[in-house]
Amino acid sequence: MELILKKDVDNLGFKDDVVAVKNGYGRNYLIPHGYAELATPSARKVLAETLKQRAYKEQKNIDAAKKQAEKLNNLEIKLTAKAGAGDKLFGSITNGDLAEALSKGGVEIDKKYISIAGGNIKRLGQYDATLRFHREVVSNLTFDVVGEA
Repeated sequence: MELILKKDVDNLGFKDDVVAVKNGYGRNYLIPHGYAELATPSARKVLAETLKQRAYKEQKNIDAAKKQAEKLNNLEIKLTAKAGAGDKLFGSITNGDLAEALSKGGVEIDKKYISIAGGNIKRLGQYDATLRFHREVVSNLTFDVVGEA
């Protein structure tokens, strides 16, 4: 079954992508939840026209995303947290905490577009995160989690 995505769907595709999925997944989950619509010939024509009109605006968005990604090059992020014995944190560091630290550094990004390798952080050390500014602009960031003095 071929569908046109109305929203970004993790591990499937981005908005306005034409994807092939199993019938049950499309019929029982994607379409009822409003994530997709059937890729009929008329829907494909409407999609093509929409994408054509949006191409110029999209280039401006890509340029803005690249400028945000370039700000990461000289940015050094250190998150401080309370830690106990064996460098184990009291609580954890999440992508929301990283988004907050990035906003203080001048890089605005929503926490849902940040993916920390290994999920939540529960120990001190150096970690990697993937930041998606746009579907075509993905950047990697290395940051440190240090204990409070």
